[in-house]
Amino acid sequence: MRLEGKIAIITGAASGMGAAEARLFAREGATVIATDITEDTGQEVAAEIVAEGGNATFVKLDVTSEGEWESVVGDTVAREGRLDILVNNAGFAGSSTEDSMDLGAFDTLMAVNLRGVFLGMKTAIPVMRDGGGGSIVNISSISGNVGQEVVHLGYNATKGGVRIITKAAAVQNGRDGIRVNSVHPGLMPAMRTAKLTADPTLRERWVERIPLGRVGEPEEVANAVLFLASDEASYISGAELYVDGGYLAG
Repeated sequence: MRLEGKIAIITGAASGMGAAEARLFAREGATVIATDITEDTGQEVAAEIVAEGGNATFVKLDVTSEGEWESVVGDTVAREGRLDILVNNAGFAGSSTEDSMDLGAFDTLMAVNLRGVFLGMKTAIPVMRDGGGGSIVNISSISGNVGQEVVHLGYNATKGGVRIITKAAAVQNGRDGIRVNSVHPGLMPAMRTAKLTADPTLRERWVERIPLGRVGEPEEVANAVLFLASDEASYISGAELYVDGGYLAG
C-alpha cells in the first residue's frame, strides 16, 4: 500500500474531494484524521472508512482558527507520535453570491481558502520538521490560473494565492525534507456552497470547452493528491498538478 503507516490530516473531508481523499488514503494504509466544520457528515465518512477496515478519526476543525489548528495537530502528534501528510482541501465556493464584488464573500473566501491553508502549514511544518520531513498538498484550482465568468474575484485571488504560497513554502522548507505541492481541479461536481456555478446550463457551456468533454470526479482529484502525498513523488516539490480534462491546455 502506498501510504502504509503514514499519519495524514485532511481538511474539508466531510464531502466531495476531501471525502474521496480520506477514503483513498485509508485504503492505501494511512491513518486518517478527517476534519471538517460539518460534524454529522464528517462523522459518517470516518465511520464508513472504519467499517471498511480502514483507520480514520473525525475531528471538527474550523480552518480559519489558529487555536483549533493547534489543537488538532497537537492531539494528532500526542496520539500518533508524528504527522506525515497534510492535505489542505477545505474551501469555500467561488459562486456563493451573485455579486462578484461582495465584501463579505471576499472576506469569507480569504479566511477559508487562503488563511486556512496558511494556518495549516504554519501548524504542521514545525511538527514535520521535528519528525524528519513530510508532504503537504494544497488544493488550488484552475481558478488560480485564469479569470472566469460568474466567479467571485476573491475566489480567483485565493486560488492564485494558494498556488504561489505553495511554491514559497516548498522553497523555504525543502531542506527539512518537507515537500509542498498544489493540485488544481477543473470543473467538478458543484460544491455544497456553490450557487451560480451549479447552474446546469452554465455547466454544459463549460463542458464544451473541456477537451475530454466531461466533468471530473472527486476520485480523480484524490488520485492526484495520493501521488503527491506518497513517497512516489519524493523528488517533486513546488509543482502544480492539473486535474482539469485538458481545459488549461486550450
